[in-house]
Amino acid sequence: MESITQKFDVTGMTCAACQAHVQKAVDKVPGVTACAVNLLTNSMTVSYDEGATSPEGIIHAVENAGYGASLPGTAAVPSAGQAEQAHAGEVKHRIIASAGFLIVLMYIGMGGMLGLPLPGFLAGMENMMVVAIAELLLTVPIVFMGRGYFVNGFKSMKVLAPSMDALIALGAGAAIVYSLYSTFAMAAALGHGNMEAAMVHMDGLYFESAGTILTLITVGKYMEERSKGKTKDALQKLMDLTPKTACVLRNGAEVTIPAEDVRVGDIVVVRSGEALPVDGVVLSGSGAIDESAITGESVPAEKLPGDKVIGATVNKSGYFTFEATQVGGETTLAKIIALVEDAAGSKAPIARLADKVCAVFVPVVIAIAVITAGVWLFAGQSFGFALSRAIAVLVISCPCALGLATPTAIMVGTGKGADLGVLFKSAEALEGLAHTNVMVLDKTGTVTKGAPEVTDFHDLSGDLLPLAAALEHASEHPLSLAVVDYAKSNGLTSFQDVTDFAATPGMGISGTINGKTVYAGNRRYMEQLNVSFDTAYDAAAQDGKTVLYFAADGAPLGVICCADEVKPDSADAIAKLKDDGVEVVLLTGDNEVTARAIGRKTGIDTVLAGVLPDEKEAKIRELMNSGKKVAMVGDGINDAPALMRADVGVAIGAGTDIAMESADVILTQSSIADAVNALHLSRATMRNIKQNLFWAFFYNCIGIPIAAGALYPAFQLSLSPMLGALAMSFSSFFVVTNALRLRWHKPAMARTPQILQISETKETSNMTKTINIEGMMCQHCVKHVTDALNKLPGVTAQVSLENKNAVCTVDTSVTDDTLRAAVVDAGYEVTIIQ
Repeated sequence: MESITQKFDVTGMTCAACQAHVQKAVDKVPGVTACAVNLLTNSMTVSYDEGATSPEGIIHAVENAGYGASLPGTAAVPSAGQAEQAHAGEVKHRIIASAGFLIVLMYIGMGGMLGLPLPGFLAGMENMMVVAIAELLLTVPIVFMGRGYFVNGFKSMKVLAPSMDALIALGAGAAIVYSLYSTFAMAAALGHGNMEAAMVHMDGLYFESAGTILTLITVGKYMEERSKGKTKDALQKLMDLTPKTACVLRNGAEVTIPAEDVRVGDIVVVRSGEALPVDGVVLSGSGAIDESAITGESVPAEKLPGDKVIGATVNKSGYFTFEATQVGGETTLAKIIALVEDAAGSKAPIARLADKVCAVFVPVVIAIAVITAGVWLFAGQSFGFALSRAIAVLVISCPCALGLATPTAIMVGTGKGADLGVLFKSAEALEGLAHTNVMVLDKTGTVTKGAPEVTDFHDLSGDLLPLAAALEHASEHPLSLAVVDYAKSNGLTSFQDVTDFAATPGMGISGTINGKTVYAGNRRYMEQLNVSFDTAYDAAAQDGKTVLYFAADGAPLGVICCADEVKPDSADAIAKLKDDGVEVVLLTGDNEVTARAIGRKTGIDTVLAGVLPDEKEAKIRELMNSGKKVAMVGDGINDAPALMRADVGVAIGAGTDIAMESADVILTQSSIADAVNALHLSRATMRNIKQNLFWAFFYNCIGIPIAAGALYPAFQLSLSPMLGALAMSFSSFFVVTNALRLRWHKPAMARTPQILQISETKETSNMTKTINIEGMMCQHCVKHVTDALNKLPGVTAQVSLENKNAVCTVDTSVTDDTLRAAVVDAGYEVTIIQ
């Protein structure tokens, strides 16, 4: 049967022990192959064989463990986001109310010892029973507001899976029970006139300790929830990018609809300052698009008809229409959000030790508390002293810090990566990249721009450019396209006709232009034609350039050199990688001379050239077998096997879909600088995780012995349960706050902005024209007219058979005569244009 992966929302988890128990319960379900439970997001991702189990079976296992689960979006259990918002509001009200009662309780319980004035009915030994009852009455509402700790704690103990709530319930409960015992014993002593015994029992009142424990733990929970919410800021920002509405053309008229209602094929209208609701292709007009939220590129990109546009980007200037091609969950933004969520919900290998500790943490702490009480009683201390030490052990222990150490850093790190244009598919990829010591780079499209450009132009005849451009315009070779583009950039707008065009494989091309026979090719081709060129031009080949020689009627015309140029920031990025202790390897199928030239230009010492596509994976395997941690950076279909083989595959943003599918990390921009930024971010995240884990282990290893009274024999120092609760409240807060520092992580390399000439096309440069048409009889007619009009530059048309018209959005350069001619040429009659 097919294995599938499903997400679930989980409720009832309060600490890392809960997380461990849920995972253990799901792992036992037959057919489950993998399970990752995330305490931070209250979710889990389960891979299972659908022939062996079902979502209902997994949910049932979670419920049997004492927790709740549901599929996302179902009504059975609130979503994680809804639960968090409701819980935060509830906790805040509980804190305010509990604090009010606690202040009075602490004043009554400790005011006298501090010399503070007390009301007459509470002052003096004769009123000790009034004090005890007053403390009890003030503790009851605090316990009621913190009843969740008792309900959840005892429920978890009932299923033999004690959680942090169990520790709180046992600690506060023990203090309350002993205080109740002391109250009754004090009443009995007073009834028998034994004031001395009554005073001893009064010292056994721990109502204020119980109230303080419950209130401080709640304060800590609130602070933790607030901090945890901030870890999701980056993800929330992504979710908020998409506009709520979209303007589309329906039956020739502009209609504003909810963004989620846009469908594939809809024509979307975008004005200056508006955000794009979905992905698509520009049909007419132009705009300067700010894509920084998606790609991290700060300079707006100019978009013209035929260019792709991305949803959630912002049109800074201009007016255009585009056809929706990806909507809903298929948009680039939706896929980025899904990637970030999946990565945040996954588990890094470094978390395994913490998971093992969490699985047994609470039972061990309970055992330590019992042993602590027994040891102090055996040592001759009072029951109250022994109980106080046991309670302190229970409330200072914090499994949450262990459970939050990794997911908080992963959540913030992957969110920050999305801000920088670096998308980690999983926590494993993030950790793996941090350990990389060899980075293998594909050449074409990764280190270089991916398309040849003219680098040198030597006109020996005064007539090279028009003849070379005309001849190359007849060819579709990449080098020919480079020459044609060069001619266009130098003002050539039209090309002479070529006849008798011919291509000689491995040599060059030829054709007749205005009676002249023009040749273009390599030196061997020129030698064959007996055309002589200076050998100095051959030196360009040593720099990785391709030299094109041009001749006409036996005489040299000139020389044009082309090369796939190195990207502007490649050399700096490679130097930075080497400074970071990473060995850089260039892996390419190109020839040795060109590859070595690129290596010299970029500072890459190890060059593997002439490697066929199916051999790249083998080269990666060789490096890995030598004990190195290898990251492969590529963009093409031929890189996919190597990307999958490497410890971490990194896909350049302009790469193919198959390369991105094969990769573990995706760079939204085509720049190695982002690979450097990804490496630094992964290392910063791993440092943060290690700091969090160290704190969590250190805190518990130091705090528990101190709470148990380890310092008392030598220094007469003991930790009160109230201080233990305060320390516990801040431990998780510290871990989450430390993870939040990653939000201010600075990229190691800033991108070199490409200065673009942004067209200042304004909304006023477009207008709407309505063309009344006769002769349309069916939808085929509608299609003919639509195609005829939309083929015109600067025209977007919506044709209606019912209204017998076409509503067109046109540039001011389009005349009525042009529109009329297009319709008439299609075989129909135009009655009026208005």
